[in-house]
Amino acid sequence: MDLDDVRDQFLQAVDQFAKGDPGPAKAIFSHLGDVSLANPWGPPAVGWERVSEALDSAAARFKDGRVTAVDTLTKHITSDLACFLDIEHWQAKVGGGDEISPFDLRVTSIYRTEGDTWALVHRHADPITTPRAPDATLGK
Repeated sequence: MDLDDVRDQFLQAVDQFAKGDPGPAKAIFSHLGDVSLANPWGPPAVGWERVSEALDSAAARFKDGRVTAVDTLTKHITSDLACFLDIEHWQAKVGGGDEISPFDLRVTSIYRTEGDTWALVHRHADPITTPRAPDATLGK
């Protein structure tokens, strides 16, 4: 499968993730030991077992959501590695809440070829999409 098809498939999978279903997204991630995930809900996860658990945990926080748009800010593609910087625009019920809340995520995704397709080998997502005050703390 070519990279454009895998990207389209993953963007559809993220829409299912916003509804609480991690299955389609998990199918696109690499299942190898060096796969990694850094999401807003916890520390980085490395290795398929930990990434799979982190995806399950994160998806469980969402309900009735969808991704309304994805803005690709830049991309770097070689014959076997691709990196994307996107802003994803979401809306979902988060953390057991009853109201749909809009939010944006700054996302870095790295894909690599595995066999005859591309797999997502790293995803980093966080809510930092606007400038922060100079005195803002990084927190722990």
